[in-house]
Amino acid sequence: MDDEKRQQDDWASSRKNRLPSFTEVLSRRTRPPVDLFMFYLFLQREGAEDILDFWLDVQQHENLCRAYFKDVRKSGRTIKEDWPQYWEYARRRGSIYGTVVGLNHDGMGTKRSTASTGEMLSENDRRNLAAAGNEEKGTYRSTSPRPATGQSEHTRVASADPTEPLDGHAPRSSTPFSLSGRTPTLFNLRRASRAPTVIPRSAAITRLDLIASAERIFYRYLSPAGNTVNSPENHEIYLPPALRIHSFPLSSSSEPRSQTEMALMAQIPDIFHAQKEYCFRAMEQDAFPRFLRSKAFGNLTPISALVRLILGLIILWIGLAVAFALVFLDVHPKSKRFFLFIPFSLAILFLVSHQYELDPILVFFGQSETTPFRTLTIREPYVKKLLVGRAIWVSVLVTAFVTALTLLFWAVPGHRL
Repeated sequence: MDDEKRQQDDWASSRKNRLPSFTEVLSRRTRPPVDLFMFYLFLQREGAEDILDFWLDVQQHENLCRAYFKDVRKSGRTIKEDWPQYWEYARRRGSIYGTVVGLNHDGMGTKRSTASTGEMLSENDRRNLAAAGNEEKGTYRSTSPRPATGQSEHTRVASADPTEPLDGHAPRSSTPFSLSGRTPTLFNLRRASRAPTVIPRSAAITRLDLIASAERIFYRYLSPAGNTVNSPENHEIYLPPALRIHSFPLSSSSEPRSQTEMALMAQIPDIFHAQKEYCFRAMEQDAFPRFLRSKAFGNLTPISALVRLILGLIILWIGLAVAFALVFLDVHPKSKRFFLFIPFSLAILFLVSHQYELDPILVFFGQSETTPFRTLTIREPYVKKLLVGRAIWVSVLVTAFVTALTLLFWAVPGHRL
C-alpha cells in the first residue's frame, strides 16, 4: 500500500500544471474529483455508465487472455504449440498480444492494434492501460468502479465460415461521435449499476474461461435487447453497423471440437478490441471533456445547483420585500437597513453558485460533491488550484453584488406611503 501511495504521489506531481488525460483516469492514476469513480458517477447521472462498463469488461477480458498466454509460456510451451489455430490467425491478421505470444520478432505483433484503432491510442497510453490492468493479483475481476433487433446490409454477422471475422474490424465507420440527443447513441440508455464480474484465479486459466468471458460480454452488451435467454440483464450499447456483432456461435459449456469451431475460437482474444477502442474514442471526445468541465471547474452536482437556484430566488424575493418595506414604511434609524446584507448575501451566493456550478465555501474546505449534498476531499493538485482560483472569483462577485444592493437600499430616502 505504501508503494502504491508513493506511485500515486509521483503521478500527481507530474500533473501539477495540467489536467489529467482520459488514459490516466481509466488507468486509475488520478485523484478525486477527477478519478475513475467520479467519472463513473458522472456517466451514471446521464444514464451512460454501460459504455464504461463495456470498456472495462473488455479490458478485463484482454487481461485474462494475456494471463492465459503468459501461463502457457511459463509452462515451457510456445503459443504455436499450445494453440496453433490462434497462432495462425494472429500471424495472418495481427494481434494486440503480439509481444506476449512472441510475434513481434516477425514484425507482425501489433498490426491489428494500429489498423483497427487508427492510432487512437499512443504506445505509451497502451502501456499505461495494460499496466493498470495487470496490477490486480490472485483474482481477475472487472475493473469497473460501479457501486435494435434486425440486421442491416452493412452489418457483419459471425458465421460458420472461419474466414469471416467475429469482431467486425474491417470497415471503418464514419458515424459521428455525438453522444447526446434523442436519437440512439452510445449515451442514451439509462441502466442500473451492477456488481463487478469476478473470475476466480484459483486454477489455471483455460480456453473455456476465455470463451465464457467473451460470451458474457456479448450477451450483456452486444446482443439485441430482445434476446434475454442467455443474459436477463441485457445492457445493449450502441455501436455503428460496421462494428456490431449479432451472434456468438460458441458456447462456454463445451469445448470446441470441429475445425470450424476451433477456427472461430481463435478469434476470441481479439474479438472486442475494435469495439472497445471505438468506445474509448467516443468517451474521450464527448463525455470526458464535459466531465472535466464539471469537476475541474465546478464542485456541484446538477441537482444541488438547481436547489441553490430555487433557494436563491426565494431568499432574494424575501430580501427585496423586506428592503422595500423598510423604504416605504420609512423605518428609522436607517442603519437598520444594513441588516439587509444577510438575505442578500445568501441569495446572491446561491444564485452565483448555481451559475458557476461552484460553491466557494465547499471549495475553501477542500470539498467537491459526488452525489447531491455528499462530498469528498479534493486531492488532485491542479484541480484544487483551479477550483480555489474560481472560488475566489465567485466570492469577489458575491461581495460586489451584496455590497451594491445593500448600499443602494441604504441610500434610498424613506417615503412613507
